Amino acid sequence: MEPWVRIVVPVDFSERSAGAVRYAKLLAHQFHSEVDLLHVFRPPELEFGGSAGRDSVLSELYRNRAAEVERDLQDFLADELDGLTVRRVVSEGDTAHRIVEWAHQQQASLIVMATHGYGPFRRFILGSNTAKVLHDADCPVWTGAHLEEQPRPAPLRTVLVAVDLGPHSVKTIEWAGRLQKQFGARLVIAHAVMAVSDEAEALAAHWFVSARQAAQEELLRLQQQTGVDATLRVESGEPARAVCALAQKLQAGVLVIGRGSAAGSFGRLRTNAYSMIRQSPCPVVSV
Repeated sequence: MEPWVRIVVPVDFSERSAGAVRYAKLLAHQFHSEVDLLHVFRPPELEFGGSAGRDSVLSELYRNRAAEVERDLQDFLADELDGLTVRRVVSEGDTAHRIVEWAHQQQASLIVMATHGYGPFRRFILGSNTAKVLHDADCPVWTGAHLEEQPRPAPLRTVLVAVDLGPHSVKTIEWAGRLQKQFGARLVIAHAVMAVSDEAEALAAHWFVSARQAAQEELLRLQQQTGVDATLRVESGEPARAVCALAQKLQAGVLVIGRGSAAGSFGRLRTNAYSMIRQSPCPVVSV
């Protein structure tokens, strides 16, 4: 795996984006990475259409605000990031598109951002910019826990990686293994097998027992292929719910999952990945 040369963190000056910056700081110290703090402005023509001409009042207000943002970004968590190599960049355009474009141009190793879910419906909604970045970015994306109260970053003691046993599983496990080694953490590799129901009779059915055994054997093969030191877990139940419950039980510091290919009807942000990001009690890295 290539060194983590650059970590990109989108900044909107909210407490949630401050939390993302603090996770990036934790990772940058471990991997000796450079950090780009990126704030994206939507230009007047995107916000207001034809009424925002170059000489309009709206454009003048925009230019004044842009100058303020430049100053704000220079000061944002400056003391906390002392000692790191940090670039502070103000750009303009469609927010999600510009984040992905910048990460690709800079050959970023990782994007770290908040999910921006708020209020009573936060379990069902990811911020639109986050969803677009997860779908379009080529590099892994670290999203904060989708909770009202954001946990403070702490050294990773347990890394949980969830795999669907498909072709992307090797890459996902290798990425998690790099994180495990860097932090000296415990690594747990998990797969969930869906049962017809939670009734004892269904869980004891021959086909279900055979499916769990086959999954255990495939996890062992993946572990041997990747050469990681890991505990293997085969869980029962709906994948997102079972994996997130395991993350809670293990008090995992991060959950690593695969996003899959950009091809296909669902693109990179597949159904289980979306659900895990929404339900996870800890940050999620989508590889």
